[in-house]
Amino acid sequence: MAMTDSQYHQLADDMFSAIEDAIETAIDEQDADIDIDASGNVLQLEFQDRSKIVINKQEPLHQIWVATQFGGYHFAYVDGKWIDERTDAGEFMPFVVSSIQRQGGIKLEL
Repeated sequence: MAMTDSQYHQLADDMFSAIEDAIETAIDEQDADIDIDASGNVLQLEFQDRSKIVINKQEPLHQIWVATQFGGYHFAYVDGKWIDERTDAGEFMPFVVSSIQRQGGIKLEL
C-alpha cells in the first residue's frame, strides 16, 4: 500500500523535529556552533566554517533529500526505514548523525 501525503509529512516532520531537538541539546551541552534554519520543507544546518547540510522534503516523490559538502543523497521510505537510493549511505538518521559529526564536529544523540 502506498504512503499517503499525510503519512509522508508526519514521518518527515517527526524526523526534522528529532534532529532539531538533538541539535539544541548539543548546543547546550557541547557549546556547539551550529545554526538551524527550518523553513517550509527545508531544514538547513550551518556550521562554524560556514559549510551547510541541507535536508529537504521531496513531496512528489515521498523522499527526503540531503545535501552535504560530501555529496547528495535521496532517502525513500522502505519497509519502515528511510534508506538512501542513490549511494550506499544506508539509513537516514545514522547517516545524518554521522554527517553532522564529520562536517561540523558535533556529536548528536538521537
